Amino acid sequence: MIPERIALASVTGEAAWGPFAALGPSCVFARDDQMGGAKGLAIAPALLLVEDDFLLAATAESALRDAGFDVREVATSAEEALNAASTTPFTLAVMDIRLATRKDGIECAIELWKRHGLRSIFATAHYDDQTRRRAEPAQPLAWLHKPYTMTSLVLAVSNAVDQLGEEQ
Repeated sequence: MIPERIALASVTGEAAWGPFAALGPSCVFARDDQMGGAKGLAIAPALLLVEDDFLLAATAESALRDAGFDVREVATSAEEALNAASTTPFTLAVMDIRLATRKDGIECAIELWKRHGLRSIFATAHYDDQTRRRAEPAQPLAWLHKPYTMTSLVLAVSNAVDQLGEEQ
């Protein structure tokens, strides 16, 4: 549901996001219907996307941004992801397991968890029992099986963000 002020702005002929353009891309409007609260401004969860397939990374980044998430970094290797996490705060990582570098996504996710307390969603075609056991030390929030739809990606990230909020 869109906030009434945005809907009214578009009815009056103004650009739909015009009154809110100054807020920038990292702000979204959130509703708190479950708690009976009013609509308010919320900071978008910051994501680290680790995917070495350019087309999939670009599509996933676009879908996540359109859903209101702040994709702060797209890394193509474990090394890029670890460097990004050492300088930028993230809410969670969306991690491919098979990367085209020496370290795979599981090793990267374990290091992200140990060094920065950053949890991951694994987006991969490799989710057999052995792989899942190897990934346990990273305490993954979810497994997204490739090929996946952008709708399932957004849903998995939303659920993971909710789960992180409940754990705090």
